[in-house]
Amino acid sequence: MPKSILLVALMLISSLAVSQEKLNDNLKIFLDCNRCDHTYIKQNLSNVQFVRDQGLSDVHLFFLIQANGSGGRLYEIDFIGKNQFEKINYKLKFSTNTDMTSDNVRNEILKHIKIGLVRYWIENGNLAGVTVTVPSAENEPEVVEKDAWNFWVFRLGANGNFNGEETNKSSNLNFNVSAKRVTEKNKFSLRASFGENKSTFTFDGSDIVAVNNSKSLNVSDVLSINSHWSYGIFGSIGTSTYRNYKLFWRLRPAIEYNFFKYEQSAKKQLILSYRNGLVFNDYIERSVFGEDKELVFEHSLLLGGSIRQEWGNINGEVSFNQYLHDTTLNSLGFYVGANVRVFKGFNVNIGGNYRITRNQINLPGGDVSLEELLLQQQQLQSGYNYWVSIGFSYSFGSIYNSIVNPRFNF
Repeated sequence: MPKSILLVALMLISSLAVSQEKLNDNLKIFLDCNRCDHTYIKQNLSNVQFVRDQGLSDVHLFFLIQANGSGGRLYEIDFIGKNQFEKINYKLKFSTNTDMTSDNVRNEILKHIKIGLVRYWIENGNLAGVTVTVPSAENEPEVVEKDAWNFWVFRLGANGNFNGEETNKSSNLNFNVSAKRVTEKNKFSLRASFGENKSTFTFDGSDIVAVNNSKSLNVSDVLSINSHWSYGIFGSIGTSTYRNYKLFWRLRPAIEYNFFKYEQSAKKQLILSYRNGLVFNDYIERSVFGEDKELVFEHSLLLGGSIRQEWGNINGEVSFNQYLHDTTLNSLGFYVGANVRVFKGFNVNIGGNYRITRNQINLPGGDVSLEELLLQQQQLQSGYNYWVSIGFSYSFGSIYNSIVNPRFNF
């Protein structure tokens, strides 16, 4: 072998060894966050290597995210040390609000990730380029800013879509307005909405037009009793051509018990709730029970739980609804969903819902035409409904995934 080729080969091997050594010096990070901008974080966080599985990491960044009263989110980051860092474990919390843009949010996330990693960088001995900035001390007393809105958050929304071709066209319009106030002791919500779906089909020179519209106003007020108990009242009023309601209203008090403390709700919950109240229906067409309008009592019971840990998440619920004037009119539903890390690189996700329905008192009594059936202008009788999904994913190969290539991502 010529000496020049041998020299080039030795230089390449030496370069690869140095590159691998630099990779090994950096903290290996597993970013476990469904609502984070992974690309942005990878592009703006140095001194780390991102890996594809938590079992390959030095630090597992486990995010717990919940909606907060301002319309933003409460973020809790668990910094979970692995291998030589297993004794370094702690968490950081911060909140966003509805005025923050997506860029503001991702910068706030990145800032707290950097703060949380300082201890690991110190332990790792790799502080190249790491700086800490601390605000200067002020002699003036801290001024607590008063909330001019007193925790109230208001929202307006509208959307529409239109599509068509030579023989058919359709449109969908939705408008909504809401007001919400959330504190530790009370959660109040009001939401009004309007929606309309219109479809036009042209056949043999004639137009077949299907229109469904709905209007609703929902109000709820929930009060905290203690770390386990809550009670509230839920009301609604509205119309729906699809569900045969000229007018409906509901008024149901409720009570709920959480077997865990509500403060732990981001990680685990097991709740039992009961509602009981009045239901009034004024029908567009006479119902299958021969009623033009009726006022009845209804109650419901729900048992639901959720767990989110490093290995994944599981949630499910069982619910039962029943009319008290005729106890044979009831429904029973089951739901379960899970995303579980079985072993390194292998994840299973499963979800399903099944509901037995024997309480459709709103169905119209007349026959359904073929047009109404095909255009789904009217709700039909069904003894059950269900959906099921199942899947898995398995990844293998290089443990590093820090490289970002945004080409043709649009």
